[in-house]
Amino acid sequence: MARHNSRLSVATRNLCLALGFALVQTALRAQPTGFVIRDIRVEGAQRADVGTVFGYLPLRVGDRYDPTKGVAAIQALYASGLFKDVRLDADGDVLVVVVEERPAVASIELAGMHAFDKDQVNKSLKEVGLAQGRIYDRSLLERAEQELKRQYLSNGRYGVKITTTVSPLERNRVAITISIDEGEVARIREIRFTGNHAFSDSELLDQLELSTPGWLTWYTGHDKYARQKLQADEETLRSFYLARGYLDFHIESTQVSISPDKQDIHITINLLEGERYRVSGVKLAGELLGLDDELSKLIDVKPGEIYNGERINNIAKAVTDRLSVLGYAFANANPVPDANKEKREVAFTILVDPGRRAYVRHVNIAGNTRTRDEVIRREIRQFESGWYDSEKVKLSRDRVDRLGFFEKVEVETPAVPGTQDQVDVNVTVKERPTGTIQAGLGYSSTEHLVISGSYTQQNVLGTGHAIGVQVNTSTATRTIALSHQDPYVTIDGVSRSEEIYRRDSNLAKLGLATVDLGTTGGTLRWGVPFTEFDTVFFGVGVESTDITLTAASPFRYIDYVNRFGSSAAALLGTVGWSRDSRDNILTPQRGRYQRAFLELGTPVLDLEYYKLTYQYQQFQPLTNKFTLAFNGQAGYGGGYGDKEYPLFKNFYVGGIGSVRGFEAGSLGPRDANGDPLGGVKELNGSMEALVTLPGADRSLRGLTFLDAGNVWGVGEAVRFADLRAAVGIGVAWISPIGPLKVSIAEPIKHQSIDRIQRFQFQIGTGF
Repeated sequence: MARHNSRLSVATRNLCLALGFALVQTALRAQPTGFVIRDIRVEGAQRADVGTVFGYLPLRVGDRYDPTKGVAAIQALYASGLFKDVRLDADGDVLVVVVEERPAVASIELAGMHAFDKDQVNKSLKEVGLAQGRIYDRSLLERAEQELKRQYLSNGRYGVKITTTVSPLERNRVAITISIDEGEVARIREIRFTGNHAFSDSELLDQLELSTPGWLTWYTGHDKYARQKLQADEETLRSFYLARGYLDFHIESTQVSISPDKQDIHITINLLEGERYRVSGVKLAGELLGLDDELSKLIDVKPGEIYNGERINNIAKAVTDRLSVLGYAFANANPVPDANKEKREVAFTILVDPGRRAYVRHVNIAGNTRTRDEVIRREIRQFESGWYDSEKVKLSRDRVDRLGFFEKVEVETPAVPGTQDQVDVNVTVKERPTGTIQAGLGYSSTEHLVISGSYTQQNVLGTGHAIGVQVNTSTATRTIALSHQDPYVTIDGVSRSEEIYRRDSNLAKLGLATVDLGTTGGTLRWGVPFTEFDTVFFGVGVESTDITLTAASPFRYIDYVNRFGSSAAALLGTVGWSRDSRDNILTPQRGRYQRAFLELGTPVLDLEYYKLTYQYQQFQPLTNKFTLAFNGQAGYGGGYGDKEYPLFKNFYVGGIGSVRGFEAGSLGPRDANGDPLGGVKELNGSMEALVTLPGADRSLRGLTFLDAGNVWGVGEAVRFADLRAAVGIGVAWISPIGPLKVSIAEPIKHQSIDRIQRFQFQIGTGF
């Protein structure tokens, strides 16, 4: 077959040469045998200037013309691609070059294209030479047409029809119209397996992304055939079998057939499972750099275990990861199997080649259109001219991502060309809007109508500073607050934040008590980091609270005002600690967050109390799109000296942010009127399973949850039997108008006096 193609290729080339020679002979039919060129005249050029023609013409004034040079001249002009006809004539001893230009492309229209981005397609056409202003070449257009058809077919659109129209225009131009009838994407009607004995068809189908039509496939599109998806599913099947001991597994063939109407796809995957193997041993070999004992501890597979290809590869990766921390950026660990088919056992030797130790030449920042380089560089923990350390590179990526300024943060470490021991660290970011101006209406299932206006900027002029002006009013709460934060007061990362605020709350409209509270205050706080993840906070503040009673106010508030007055001022001291290893502060997928905080009302003014809170969050990714999240919070408050703990500092539990399915703040002790009292002790927690919705990024995730919690009053013991609990589903979205969280919950542990609220949502406020 190859020899036949070779003969065909030679014949085609000879034919082209013969045709070309015939054209040249025709073009030279009127030429004399030779003369000295006194002048050269160009005729027929319209867009191309004379200088361009002379640039390609190998003849000059003073040269002696002969037919051989004429052939070379015509070939050179044809080779430029600018002309579709070239002829040489003589006017005495003047050489006349007569050309007919190829038309130029005036426009390219892609009609009927919806499956692909037109701008990207036009960009691809331009890269191959087919674009507005370029010389029209029919062969390029045919190639583009075939490539477009190939792309549609690979996306399952087998009924696609592409029609190309070339319309002549004035001034030797053409308009190109590529009309596309995309047709419908072929749907998968059947997926069959042959050769599978260890696992049923249904078990294997569960591993695939492709599927037959179902009740959700209208949204997921998993029943739409695409070659790339099928190839990915084939790799998934290989990983599935290798993870279960089938060392010899392979896919013998895959047949894809399409119905005559090109609407239905039938897929048959032919498997060869082979036998199931056990591991007889795993050892390391090669250059271990004296780390034999340390690297051997990374082997977590014991002899006799079922072979698992993923675990073997994870051992190799753990070895290279450990070496990369020591600067060996190009380390390689290759598992080599030695199978005993009779015993159905396989031994692995992991050959280790650390390569040369590498250091970092440059740390390059790209993609930051607003954020200053220094704001990103101060988060980088891998230094230039230092030994490469993969853990420091990963930490750098996470710290930049935790800034919250970027939609995407990517870090690459390419080798420096021409060297064997240098890498660059390239940090590429994609900016996200960090400033918002809002004025409008919102609604909360707790606070009902909310009129708000705010200006926040988390990255002022690209410096990393944050400022905020917030005005929020509803039937239940009113807030005016001004804030500023400088995350790097010193080069060591000491931060400082300031805030002044006025908050008014109508507790009756929050369903708590017939009391109005007004609080005015200001705080100044510093944060001092002492590890990469740990920060200590301390600060001071002044706060004044006014209590306004009515005839319907609860006795506990009347009694408090009678004993301590309707106005109370406090000089606050605060101290706290946080540890944050999350990969992103807005939509975390992995990492941990802990925070302990003490608020102390000092004896200098009216209030003498302490309020302790502790929060713990854990995020564990199971796949790229599926994350488990755990959140727990505990609180305790009390008075000291001869002062009581102020009622308006009580903890409240219930609603979004604590225990969904119950009215906000409604859990815990109640007064004689049935209104919630809040408590001095708080305990609540939740477990969520978050999944990125198909076709979306991490800013839009569905979730299921289990919440539990309660509060206890003075003198009450914390008892787990008192906890309320609910399960439910919901959606979390970082929307353009603010964070949105919607939940539908069903209480599974409650009492008859509890206030149930199954549907809850918030928009425009944090959660």
